[in-house]
Amino acid sequence: QEQLVESGGGSVQAGGSLRLSCATSGYIFSRFCMGWFRQAPGKERDSIAWISAPRGLSTYYSDSVKDRFTISRDNAKNTLYLQMNSLKPEDTAMYYCEAEAACGTGAYKYWGQGTQVTVSS
Repeated sequence: QEQLVESGGGSVQAGGSLRLSCATSGYIFSRFCMGWFRQAPGKERDSIAWISAPRGLSTYYSDSVKDRFTISRDNAKNTLYLQMNSLKPEDTAMYYCEAEAACGTGAYKYWGQGTQVTVSS
């Protein structure tokens, strides 16, 4: 199993922005649909975005983040990004990078350790 390594989390005021990064192997990045999910204390996992492999021609966003978050991929760096703008307190959660054999199934084959995002009002 390959490692997925998230970074970029932190604390921000409501209305602010953060950019999360996820580094992985070329094998995973070239073959798997990549995405992000989050989990807040006491709540189920919430899949929020994915992007298809290898060129990222298809993307998906959940209703809660659509028009505020942007997922992208840099194949040269084997790195996935999540640009988060107009952050709200309800976005507070642990954010995880994941890899799926088929986009949108929720059957994550790999995921990382997570990075904490905290949004204060």
